[in-house]
Amino acid sequence: MTNWKDEQVVIVGGGIGGLAAALALSRKGIPSQVVEQADEFKEIGAGIQLGPNVFWMFDVLGLTAPISALAVFPNNLIMMDSITGEEVTRIPLGETFRRKFTHPYALIHRADLHKVLLEACRQSSLIRLDASQKVVKFDEIKNGIVAHSESGKDYRGAALIGADGLWSTIRQIVVGDCKPNVAGHITYRAVLPTSEMPEKFRWRDMVLWAGEKVHLVHYPLRTGELFNLVAVFHSNRYEEGWDSYGDPTELHERFAKTCAPVRTLLNKIESWRMWVLCDRPPIRQWSKGRITLLGDAAHPMLQYLAQGAGMSIEDGVCLADQAVAADGDYAAAFRAYQQARYLRTGRVQIMARVYGEFYHAAGVAKELRNMMLGSRTADDAMAGMEWLYGEQKELTRGTAVDL
Repeated sequence: MTNWKDEQVVIVGGGIGGLAAALALSRKGIPSQVVEQADEFKEIGAGIQLGPNVFWMFDVLGLTAPISALAVFPNNLIMMDSITGEEVTRIPLGETFRRKFTHPYALIHRADLHKVLLEACRQSSLIRLDASQKVVKFDEIKNGIVAHSESGKDYRGAALIGADGLWSTIRQIVVGDCKPNVAGHITYRAVLPTSEMPEKFRWRDMVLWAGEKVHLVHYPLRTGELFNLVAVFHSNRYEEGWDSYGDPTELHERFAKTCAPVRTLLNKIESWRMWVLCDRPPIRQWSKGRITLLGDAAHPMLQYLAQGAGMSIEDGVCLADQAVAADGDYAAAFRAYQQARYLRTGRVQIMARVYGEFYHAAGVAKELRNMMLGSRTADDAMAGMEWLYGEQKELTRGTAVDL
């Protein structure tokens, strides 16, 4: 008798979310075919932040050790006032924080995280990887699907997962909604060798300089060899895509009223990469029969809670769990998966928007923000993080052993 696990799942998209889903399925004995439209499996971008919640997922996937070896574990989360230069608040990330959430807060280069996931996938006999193939449509057949690439190559599987990002082709087929919402916020990112970072700002902290419709973030990467700088400001400029060169003139105009330390840091960078921030409103249904969505394809969010990667990895673990619970009935599994995820991911989507306004407050709103945050204790701050960083017990059963 044929076992339902003998037939693969097709995953469209080989980014962090797609690879995490493939790895989570493999841990359950389920084979998958990952199809990536780029010429090779790689990540663009620079640093990302990893909250304790995603380390629970690394435990499940057996990746905690290799990821920790490449990460920086900051001492504090710090908010500074980018106009006055004064510290607003800090959250220590030491023993008390780790005891509260079991896991640490970490900083890692996006490419390093992706590389760990990719290597783990390559080591699995249950995962096949195919690049330079853009899936443009799919057909539902009896007990499965067939995905068709632009080049004419077909991929057959028991189910299909769209992990193809913000501009997801699979989402347009499954959900059929409009283009993503342009937030009116522009992100400029750059990576600087630590030797070029002014010594007095080489803090082993995640630092955010909050301003009026602007903010600057900096933190160390790769065990301290690099510094990640992220400048965000409100702008009407829009350029579709994720990898465009920025305009330094506009950048410096937007930050003209900030304090000397912020302007000094901005002047250290000669070339910036620009991203236009987009998201979508939360939805509760992103599955259709044997087809579902994951990560940014399902619930794209602004960066202000630093949870895009974390939510996509949680998705992958949850999805694999539900496939097993439904004993291979993928339509039922995908319904259960979205039911389990839509309120949590929707809350992150909404709160990311709120935090964006919070960081960029001006006038009375800024004064209230500084007063409220400045009066918080570390325990107060951690209590407010419980919903996001606390263990998601339904996702952490059967934790794997590190590779």
